[in-house]
Amino acid sequence: MKKQKRHMCILLPNKQHLDCTVTVTSRGHEVLANVLKQLGISELQVFGLAALRDNEYLFLDLDQKLSKYFGKRWSKGTITVPFIVFLRIRYYVESGQLIFSSKVQQLYYTELRQKLLHSQSRHQEALFFQVAACALQAEVGDLHPERQDSKHRHYFLPEDYFPSWLIRRRGRDYLLQHCPVLHSELRGVSRDQAILQFIKEANSVQDGPVTFYRMRQERKMLRSSILLGVALKGVHIYQEVEGKLCLLYDFSWTDIDRFTFQGSRFEIAAVGSLCLHKLVYHTHSAFHSKHILKHLSDSHKLHINTRDAVDYIQQLEDMQARQFYKEAYICDTARLRQTLQSRSLPSSMSDYSIEVDSLVQAVPAWAEEEEEEEKDEVSVTEFKLCVDESEEVFVDNPDEVSWLAELLHGVSVDGPLVFPSSYWTAVTMEMKEVLRNRTDDGVSVD
Repeated sequence: MKKQKRHMCILLPNKQHLDCTVTVTSRGHEVLANVLKQLGISELQVFGLAALRDNEYLFLDLDQKLSKYFGKRWSKGTITVPFIVFLRIRYYVESGQLIFSSKVQQLYYTELRQKLLHSQSRHQEALFFQVAACALQAEVGDLHPERQDSKHRHYFLPEDYFPSWLIRRRGRDYLLQHCPVLHSELRGVSRDQAILQFIKEANSVQDGPVTFYRMRQERKMLRSSILLGVALKGVHIYQEVEGKLCLLYDFSWTDIDRFTFQGSRFEIAAVGSLCLHKLVYHTHSAFHSKHILKHLSDSHKLHINTRDAVDYIQQLEDMQARQFYKEAYICDTARLRQTLQSRSLPSSMSDYSIEVDSLVQAVPAWAEEEEEEEKDEVSVTEFKLCVDESEEVFVDNPDEVSWLAELLHGVSVDGPLVFPSSYWTAVTMEMKEVLRNRTDDGVSVD
């Protein structure tokens, strides 16, 4: 049994694919290791491996056997028939600089760019012109003056850079006339910087950096009209009405008290101040509920662990902007310098503990095949969002910031990296040290 082989095909966001062979008892970790080896990177960071189940992408629990995701087809499969998994963005980030590998950053940009082409945020029309200009700068480079005249402006296809509803609303000629104007304003911006700017702008698209899961309002309903979106800073709840998405709720992480599921029943409890009743929806199965809950838990944890890092990246960007555009800023320089020089900068990161408790454990709700999942309706699982203030953390070793300096100056770090055990906390502390070092060296901040 262990010697039986299965052919895996991993589809990448850039339309390419990777192939690997595993045994019938293999787990997700083995596929991940193969993907990392073929891509020549040390980790996927914001990406995950996903399987398509019940017409929905579910991110693999790498500790589980692959047979859990492919059912009876897996045991009957052969080496000649491939099983498909997808490399997809699992965690969206507020800054592209949090993605250390240039290869991973490029894949992130590629998937996010394709995702925006399907956006339904019709009230954010101007934003789509900005992200299109960034994408053109990253892919075409500087716009030459002769391309701006009427004879040469057809150097791109609007369908490749704008969602279809915007093309219908404005017309192709309008896009071909006005988008080059914004593109020309980015002359001199490098490809890497254009990608970072694209990621930053795309984060403002309401339904852009969001992973959606379909749910039903009632268990017996055939149509899944509710979409739960795992977003950068919380959870969005949409309802699909006549093919259009209507935003019902926009919860930040601090708005949510807990998520709970029992079988396919999925509950969202908001904090008491919102005066909302508990929201109850239904997923495809207990298997789906378990995976959605894990995704929510992991996304919330990543948001908490990276928010200080995002704040200090923004500070670095603001300092650089002030050096180039001094006349545009009025700043209390002395106070800013004093803050950066202080060696007791408190960490604003709170210790959000995510508690996943099995309140009543019968048969595990997701460990069996589909025909056994209905037996797990008595199993209730939840995670609750709690806040406890953390102790202050100090950084006294400036030698540990070398890799971050390489990151901020655009050096490729695709090779193996050795990080401290407190992964994202180290990122934050190292950014603080960079800021202090720049100030100590007399770098002007105004």
